[in-house]
Amino acid sequence: MLLPQSPAATHQQRPTSSFSRRTCRSAQPCPRRAGAAPATAAAEAPLPGGLRAESLPRHVAVVMDGNSRWARARGMPSAFGHEAGRRALEETVRLSRAWGIRALTAFAFSHENWSRPKVEVDFLMGLFERVIHDSVSEFLRDGIRLRVIGDCSRLPVSLQKTARAAEEATRNNSQLDLTLAISYSGRRDIVQACRNLAQKVQGELLRPEDIDESLLAKELETSCASEFPYPDLLIRTSGELRLSNFLLWQSAYSELFFTDTLWPDFGEADYLQALGSFQSRDRRFGRRNL
Repeated sequence: MLLPQSPAATHQQRPTSSFSRRTCRSAQPCPRRAGAAPATAAAEAPLPGGLRAESLPRHVAVVMDGNSRWARARGMPSAFGHEAGRRALEETVRLSRAWGIRALTAFAFSHENWSRPKVEVDFLMGLFERVIHDSVSEFLRDGIRLRVIGDCSRLPVSLQKTARAAEEATRNNSQLDLTLAISYSGRRDIVQACRNLAQKVQGELLRPEDIDESLLAKELETSCASEFPYPDLLIRTSGELRLSNFLLWQSAYSELFFTDTLWPDFGEADYLQALGSFQSRDRRFGRRNL
């Protein structure tokens, strides 16, 4: 999945170089964030009417779909849509931080997307590298902690280096955990976790009967990505009604929200609609409320 939105909201012109600027705070590294660094006063925007701070999702995941369709509708190449989708992601990051959401995971490029035309894939790899590189100073200023998950071995070496440097530079930030899933596959994530556990059993570090959901979850790529590894709310744009191999284990009890809006047009009104829908849900996690 990539970065899309819809025509109605054709972006208020935001800077095209990197993520929007805001004030920042700091915190701690993974896996546990003990002893956060002193925080500067962050002036967060008041919640829009109807949203209740106590019932906001802590972790939002987004399947950013519809960039290419958005571009085709305008007679433009897919690269035009991906650039517009990047701006939509910047706005979603800004709003998430302002409204107090603690974690945002964005599906930027799936393992299956490698089968797309090489010119498009090459453009996206360059776009990811440019966005990450250009955003580090703003992430530091805004207290945003970045992590990239997925099969990094397939990414260009320069992108791998840029991602690692950004992760290290922002590891102590605590306002918002931003995870970019690039070359990510939910099935592969689970298979890799199983292999890791099998190796521990083979090395006699673990007994098969000790393996439970908690141990497997610790081997998933998201285990270190956030204090909140499981999305409370998963949003998919562009009218498609499927997960497309995204966070399969982690989204077992996520609330799902689907919108016809193409990702480049996904703005504040769409995000508010998704959050309002979330707040209307009765989350029972398999239990019966008497």
